[in-house]
Amino acid sequence: MNTVLAAEAGGTTARNLTITLFLVFVAITLAITVWASRQTKTATDFYAGGRSFSGFQNGMAIGGDYMSAASFLGIAGIIALNGYDGFLYSIGFLVAWLVALLLVAELLRNSGRYTMADVLAFRMRQRPVRTAAAVSTITVSIFYLLAQMVGAGALVALLLGIKPGTTFLGMDADTAKVATIIMVGALMIIYVTVGGMKGTTYVQIVKAFLLMTGALVMTLLVLAKYKFNLSSLLGDAADASGKGAAFLEPGLRYGVETPGDALKTFYSKMDLLSLGIALVLGTAGLPHILIRFYTVPTAKAARKSVLWAIGIIGTFYLLTLALGFGAAALVGGKAITAQDKAGNTAAPQLAEALGKDFFGGNLGGATLLAIIAAVAFATILAVVAGLTLASSSSLAHDFYANVMKNGQASERQEVNVARISALVIGAISIVLSIFAQSLNVAFLVALAFAVAASGNLPAILYSLFWKRFNTSGAVWAIYGGLLAAVVLVFFSPVVSGSPTAMFPEHDWHWFPLSNPGIISIPFGFLCGWIGTLLSKEHDEEKYAELEVRSLTGAGAH
Repeated sequence: MNTVLAAEAGGTTARNLTITLFLVFVAITLAITVWASRQTKTATDFYAGGRSFSGFQNGMAIGGDYMSAASFLGIAGIIALNGYDGFLYSIGFLVAWLVALLLVAELLRNSGRYTMADVLAFRMRQRPVRTAAAVSTITVSIFYLLAQMVGAGALVALLLGIKPGTTFLGMDADTAKVATIIMVGALMIIYVTVGGMKGTTYVQIVKAFLLMTGALVMTLLVLAKYKFNLSSLLGDAADASGKGAAFLEPGLRYGVETPGDALKTFYSKMDLLSLGIALVLGTAGLPHILIRFYTVPTAKAARKSVLWAIGIIGTFYLLTLALGFGAAALVGGKAITAQDKAGNTAAPQLAEALGKDFFGGNLGGATLLAIIAAVAFATILAVVAGLTLASSSSLAHDFYANVMKNGQASERQEVNVARISALVIGAISIVLSIFAQSLNVAFLVALAFAVAASGNLPAILYSLFWKRFNTSGAVWAIYGGLLAAVVLVFFSPVVSGSPTAMFPEHDWHWFPLSNPGIISIPFGFLCGWIGTLLSKEHDEEKYAELEVRSLTGAGAH
């Protein structure tokens, strides 16, 4: 009886501590946002933070933007449930940065102003290209936003101790998750509409520092628990997973050999290849990452910020190994899936287990859980703010100012439209997230990467490196790649026809792979090539000017 009362008291303390920490963090970030709003006087301030950030600051902010809920919650969960195969996400997300550094970062910084479309439209007809870029940016951002909101819902349900069958403030687990998603959506809209790029960047820098510290502390505690013996950690993880040695080898989630069914085995291997291609090529096409290169004053600072980002992100993804295998060993797959089917709560559950071990009883567990969960929540808020800013900037700058108003809109009108756009995009992503709660957040982000690499990357690379490329090619590449990716996802087992699908009780899927990258990315490049050859439009002078600008920064704003 006393044990039960103690556990309940611990649970109440944890809940109160968690809510207090959340409110403190939200108050701090809102204060930063209000301060930044006073510094935001021009469109350059709103979109690009006044180009006033150093390479290190921007590298931290890129890290903050990139190490999303998918990285912290999703990858730890996938490793905890699938072992070796989950680590493929960490590798893919990291290698992708080399593609961004070598092919895109400096050239984009030198050529554009506020959005990805500035580069694409430089030597093309403005209206069709900017419209296509705005559509693509919003589609990718919404896919990515889904992942963050789903992570927020799972996280807060765990924090408030809401399991299936229990209630909080009269809400059951499902209602509480929906309420959380709505709250996160409302906060992100406030960040973007009030603080613009400056506020968002400072929130991301604070969050990157918190996340790295939190992940490092947890990693050290996991290793200390095993006396820094990786072998015994991996052995315990394999035993606790219930899958034995197979847990530490490839083939649990991808490349699964199905005896007697060669086709199913082939599809499973193709899915792995498709995921790899999407992860490695996706970063260089992500709009919310691309606009970060505009916040630095020089091309050198853009390069430096990517190098800092690679260092920060690389360290972080190494830590996810310890977090994932630590969760498998100390929490166990059954306990993780009992709280969240997709494994999105593995890292916070690990924090609770470590807290109980190292800091004594339920209160120690509750304290570490509350701290790590507040960090994860900070992560979600920072990333959704960056995404909403990217898509609302594109709608306002590309579609409203340059397509509807033909470049005649005032800066004030443009920024007001960006703020209204943030509201609309926030509302759409809130509604869609409510339906996507059964999916793993790292997996959802991999879909966003596939969509970005299919629609945006072909157009960006052709524009920077192919002299013959023209308006028709850009429009074909963006719409072709985008449409292929979205249609294939809609007809894949992700949306229907499998127990973990968005609509598990329905089945209209005919595309066998979970990730469309292997088909949709080459299709995007092919569409851009065909579209270019079908049109006679050709402006070598403009290409030469873009080439000089992208390589030297001459004439860049």
